[in-house]
Amino acid sequence: MEMTPPVEVLLETGALLGEGVVWDHTRAALWFVDIKRHQLWHCDPASGEHWHAEAPGQIGWALPAEGGLLLCGLADGLYTFDPASRSFELLTRLPEEPSHNRLNDACTDPWGRVWFGSMDDGESAASGRFYLFDRGEVRAMGPAGITITNGPAVSPAGDRIYFTNTLAQTITVAELGPSGLGDVRPFVDVGALFPHAYPDGPVVDSEGCLWSGLYNGGGIARFDPDGRLLDFWAMPVRDITKMAFGGEDMTTAFVTTATKNLAPEERDDWPVAGHLLSFEAPVAGFAQALVKLA
Repeated sequence: MEMTPPVEVLLETGALLGEGVVWDHTRAALWFVDIKRHQLWHCDPASGEHWHAEAPGQIGWALPAEGGLLLCGLADGLYTFDPASRSFELLTRLPEEPSHNRLNDACTDPWGRVWFGSMDDGESAASGRFYLFDRGEVRAMGPAGITITNGPAVSPAGDRIYFTNTLAQTITVAELGPSGLGDVRPFVDVGALFPHAYPDGPVVDSEGCLWSGLYNGGGIARFDPDGRLLDFWAMPVRDITKMAFGGEDMTTAFVTTATKNLAPEERDDWPVAGHLLSFEAPVAGFAQALVKLA
């Protein structure tokens, strides 16, 4: 079913590659990034107050952590960010990552661990893979040999994790628990449903359904836990990168978008491209656990 919800432009950022939007329930605010401009953004939807910090490189994501800090994924490793001083501090590098790779997307699970992926910055080499950050320790875990990783996304109970292979137009799934990861298996062939669209950042709602931004797809797709397409939510932007649930009742959907692949003559067709958008969803999301740094 195709839906066309009333969409609000929450913040005019004109991002080249807006990504990684996440709801910070401790601050009732949003964090998101503009990867290509090396910017970490903070936005309070209630007051409209917003600001951004300059990161020391391409920043793929930022997740709220215990102690008031954020854990951030940059091109050369993991950093902490202190909102009070607006400063970044290197936590750990990823020595096995090729120099042409960067980090792209991430989520936390109910145990405060962080799942994240790497990718080829040139978007051509199959050099990306997924990792797990667990209280200061990083280890490779999940699919590898991927050009553009997105997600992961974890179910409310933490019993399932979804991995996106963007250029292959596929999403896979595995059983998950505090002690390990099950076999990764196919979840949905997005290309079969949306031939010209590429699955981008995913998120799971409180009913266990997966929402995936569609890059070059003009909207967001919602799938049930068996991989069946439930709805398509049309957006006034061609390139959707990520969605997050937030707000007081966790039913407001916040959406990051991009302009980097729009030709100059296409900008007039998508005047709100690159901005942070929002709409009201018919189902709630759930608050992600804070990252446990140590």
